[in-house]
Amino acid sequence: MSDCLFCKIIAGEIPSKKLYEDDEFYSFFDINPQAPVHFLIIPKKHITSVMDMTEADASILGRMLYRAQILAKAEGLEEGGARFVFNCKADAGQTVWHIHLHVLGGRQFGWPPG
Repeated sequence: MSDCLFCKIIAGEIPSKKLYEDDEFYSFFDINPQAPVHFLIIPKKHITSVMDMTEADASILGRMLYRAQILAKAEGLEEGGARFVFNCKADAGQTVWHIHLHVLGGRQFGWPPG
């Protein structure tokens, strides 16, 4: 999608601090981190939100979550844990209309998230 911020990051049109990339996913550190470790993982396929995915997209999200936990472990979050977050649509705080998973860790989190 030509006007999507994350599609532009994937294409290299907008710089990011890349953590990981393969044929299917791109991961980078959040520019406004909310924890000592805060990165995003996004599919290269443009999917607007979790509410917009199709049945065919379900396997992509499974692989995305699997890759996210590997990256979280590599970033030192295995022992203390991490928070894996999908913000979906405006009321949940989604601001970029390309599905993305936030992975946060390195500090203790409260519940509810606020």
